[in-house]
Amino acid sequence: MLILASASHSRRQMLQNAGLDFTVETSGVDEDEVKLSLASEKATPQDIAETLAELKAQRVSKRHPEAMVIGADSTLACSGRLFDKPPTVAAARAQLQALAGQTHELHSSVVVAKGGVRLWHCNEHARLTMRPLDNVFLDAYLSRAGDAVTTSVGAYQLEGVGAHLFTKVEGDYFTILGLPLLPLLSFLAGHGIGLENAA
Repeated sequence: MLILASASHSRRQMLQNAGLDFTVETSGVDEDEVKLSLASEKATPQDIAETLAELKAQRVSKRHPEAMVIGADSTLACSGRLFDKPPTVAAARAQLQALAGQTHELHSSVVVAKGGVRLWHCNEHARLTMRPLDNVFLDAYLSRAGDAVTTSVGAYQLEGVGAHLFTKVEGDYFTILGLPLLPLLSFLAGHGIGLENAA
């Protein structure tokens, strides 16, 4: 049994596209509280992503001790500032204005747990350079992207109209979407979970 401990549509879509047979169950971890605590301890963006991924995987795996549970998280940092998912479209606009013309780092972490114990993890990061954005472009982008901008830490989906935001992307495509997919698939295959076991 394989469980994704995430409400993320993009992570669910990646696993579905990879042909895996899994269910989804959110963890209930208070991510904002954890981030505040870790930030006060001067944790790095990568440490924050890994800690949250592990907490999600462990919490759900304690409810389903027989299952392999995938937890994942992503953080975005630019010029020493950590960015979260914007709560509104207006907040997304302000975030995009802050990132415009800058290079930011996106950190993604994935953890697999069973019976409340972490079995494996992988951390990856990418660097993305956003082009300067004027108000006319931002209006058009936000109109086209809609409320989806509030569902990702960067207020963009690289697999969609968000690609128009960038001049340069360095790093793994799946990592940018929020999940180091290829290392995860290799780990799962080593434990007998893959296409040959999918429904």
